[in-house]
Amino acid sequence: MTDLSASLSAFMTRIAGSGELSDLQRLSGGANMESWAFDWGEGDDRRSYVLRRAPSPDYMAGRPYGHSDEAALVMAAHDAGVKAPEVVGVLADSDGMGTGYIMRRIVGEVNPVKILAAPPPSLLNDLGRELARIHAIPAETIPATIPVLDIASELAEYKSRFLEYGGDRPIIALAIKWCEEHLPDPAASVLVHGDYRMGNIMVDEHGLAGVLDWELSHLGDPHDDLAYGCMTVWRFGQLDRPAFGVGGLDDYFAAYRDAGGAPVDPERFHFWLVFRTLWWALGCLQMGEAWRSGADPTVERVVIGRRTAEQELDLLMLLETGAPEEERSRPLPPSSTTAPEPKGEPSKQEIVQAVRDWLGEKIKPDASGHAKFEVAVAMNALGIVMRDLGANVSAEDARRASDIMDGAVTLADPGVLAQLRRDAIDKCTVDSPKYAALARARSQWSA
Repeated sequence: MTDLSASLSAFMTRIAGSGELSDLQRLSGGANMESWAFDWGEGDDRRSYVLRRAPSPDYMAGRPYGHSDEAALVMAAHDAGVKAPEVVGVLADSDGMGTGYIMRRIVGEVNPVKILAAPPPSLLNDLGRELARIHAIPAETIPATIPVLDIASELAEYKSRFLEYGGDRPIIALAIKWCEEHLPDPAASVLVHGDYRMGNIMVDEHGLAGVLDWELSHLGDPHDDLAYGCMTVWRFGQLDRPAFGVGGLDDYFAAYRDAGGAPVDPERFHFWLVFRTLWWALGCLQMGEAWRSGADPTVERVVIGRRTAEQELDLLMLLETGAPEEERSRPLPPSSTTAPEPKGEPSKQEIVQAVRDWLGEKIKPDASGHAKFEVAVAMNALGIVMRDLGANVSAEDARRASDIMDGAVTLADPGVLAQLRRDAIDKCTVDSPKYAALARARSQWSA
């Protein structure tokens, strides 16, 4: 913190003039990059900023473009009238803070749960309008390094990654096979934000206040963006509001069209909903690999690595409509036998429970800022371990996954869908028991 304060003060003096650094704090969350909020200036001239940075080159490995190009893209979006942050400076190697850039801070709420509890009346229209504006950003203002997404090549890369990760998750194999069989025709390319969802937008009492996190932007099909924010995981429990957890799809699509967006193709939209759910399932597995390799040793990576189960549940609910009615109405097989109730000396589960309780009762109340977030993540991790120790659940079945990708096994085969449903429910119960879609799956599948 001290080193960052000194370097940041020197940088701000250079780009904004003399002043004093105050209220420097790391913001919670952020799956890849660090974000730091701070104030700079003197007296009435004090203003609020956010530093977005990668503290080491490891964070940028494998990315198609760096922070200087990302900053240029955010500037282009801001100049085009999109509610993107105003970039005021880009870090250089000599600044000693890694790579990144500094923006004026947007005032608003970013927590999806708080936003969705009482969304402003205009929010759904704002989301459709803003996405249309993003897709209309002039091509000549977009940095040349922003890549074009070729969907067939991207899917082949997903399949390769899946095999590298073991190739042993049947529901992921099912999604890969389905996407291979339903690849859409190429679409006219627009700038795709790539991460347009709850958690990356800011909202105030008037509606949408800002669009954040442009690191996944690329050129591609506008339906990619349209579907992404409608994924179940990004609706934060609002399952009956399929558009961002805010409202209905028809109203969302109408707002997009009214702001200049092209008509929405329902079949193409559904493809991208499946494709991006598959992408995030693999992204969760990748988080686990990042921790295992030492590239990111945080507990958060490990916990996100276990959220694959959420996406497998969502994928199966998206894809099961292709199964015959006879299979969709087949009862689920029973769960595997769980461990007996402990007696005598404390069990492994009880020891983990004791440590988790201690964190919650003794450590978390005194923590603040990012440290409090980290304690909550650690408690979540211990909860997963505790449940896993008491269950006999596994999502891995390399033979079944291989047979599905080869087409030797399909959802039309007797009992396949029922077993996948059981496996998805049991695994998600261990890894994410509060995931809203889990309760719906249990109800619909009569588990």
